[in-house]
Formats: sequence, structure tokens, C-alpha cells
Amino acid sequence: MELHHEQYLTKLLNAYSHHYDIERDVTVDGQYYPAMALYYLRDENYLISKKHVLSAVENHEYVYFLMEGHLDAAALERHIETTKADGLGRIHPTKDHMSSMVTLVVVADTIDEEAKKLIKRTRFHKNYRLALHGWMEYQIAAMEISTMSFLSNPAGKGAKKTLELNFGPKGK
Repeated sequence: MELHHEQYLTKLLNAYSHHYDIERDVTVDGQYYPAMALYYLRDENYLISKKHVLSAVENHEYVYFLMEGHLDAAALERHIETTKADGLGRIHPTKDHMSSMVTLVVVADTIDEEAKKLIKRTRFHKNYRLALHGWMEYQIAAMEISTMSFLSNPAGKGAKKTLELNFGPKGK
């Protein structure tokens, strides 16, 4: 039984919905994304009461979901630049900021060979104030439905693992 794009998206959003806030039908700089997931975690250490915070750490993740029939390198490049710019605009580094991840998750029927190469070689890392105010990493993971293959850049292995667990041979 083959799933349709909406069914893939629903299953994927169910996997993310336990820890992420989900927004549907998101348009970013003219590019449409059927969904976006937002994650925020703040951990604090106190001295005696909550009024006296010793240290705090914040982690953020912004995940953009893209469903395509056929993905070519030019379209992928546009989506990478759009999501990277939007994600960077959402990051507000402070002394409590530890890390932010901007992630593009792609589910496509077919993916060009050039687009596959682009996925694997895409890297972007940014430190804020010599990493004293945290850092940011760009992740990308993709699933090609026709071959049931999974791809990611080096930073996107966690997102790739989520795709594999939900749609791989054992996830069906």
C-alpha cells in the first residue's frame, strides 16, 4: 500500500508533535511549506528559590517540511536559502542561548542526482559571540519515495533517523 503525500506528512507530524509545536500551511518569503515544527527548551539551575537563577540554557529547533513530486537542485537551493534565512531571523542569541537548529525535511517522489549531492554537501554553522551566546547548525534530511532511500547532510543525521524510523522497512 503506497501512501500519498498528505499521509506521509501526517505520519511525520505525529512523530514530531510530542515535543514540537506544529504550524500548518506556512509561507516563508513566497515559498510554501505544508508544515513547520517549533521546539523550545529552557533548563535552569536555582539557588534556594526560583528568584536566584544560577544558570540557564535554551535550545531551539525550527523544522520546515517540504513535500515534492520531483525535486531538482535549483528548487532545493531556493528552499535551503529560504529556510536558512528565515531560521536565522528567528534566532535571538543571549547569554542563555546554547544552540539553535534549522532543519529542512524533504519528502519527494524523486530527487535529481545533483539535488542528492547538494543535500550531502550542504553545511552551515554559525557561532554567536565566539560561541559564548551559543551556536546554530543547519540540517537537511530527505526521503526519496520511489527508491525508499534516505539522505542527509552531516548535521541532519537525527532528522534522517526520524524519517527512517517512520518510513523505513521497520517503520511501515
